[in-house]
Amino acid sequence: MTDAIAAVAPNKFKIGLTFKAAAGYDAEWLTPSVYGATAEEVATNAVDLMKALADKGVIELASHAAKKVRETHQPTAGKGGNSAPKTFQGGKVQEAPSASSGPFSGDSCAHGRTLREGQGKNGPWAAMFCNAPKGSNCDPLWRQKDGSFS
Repeated sequence: MTDAIAAVAPNKFKIGLTFKAAAGYDAEWLTPSVYGATAEEVATNAVDLMKALADKGVIELASHAAKKVRETHQPTAGKGGNSAPKTFQGGKVQEAPSASSGPFSGDSCAHGRTLREGQGKNGPWAAMFCNAPKGSNCDPLWRQKDGSFS
């Protein structure tokens, strides 16, 4: 009877792994989870999974597929011809405002921006982050008290 209970009992440990298909904020993610009854077991399972994903070509294939999708499926123009990336806010898809209008007028970022929001120790925050790869990206635009970004 103990074996039957152990077989259905939830694992005590879980680790989530994230593999990004590219360096930009808009890159696709592969996000497997690994479980184990002990910390050592979940660590071993995570290593085994990463090795299997690499050995079987899953990571490389996911990266190539994501690149192909980006090359063949361009974003559709939104309101006013805005093709800025879309983001999630409050469970709804929201288009990032154009850099040439509204609170972003004068923004010199040519890479496009993605809206990110969160809750910090000092309260809620929001910023528009550059979509260029890390190291060549523009400075973020932080939401100001008046709702504008700078």
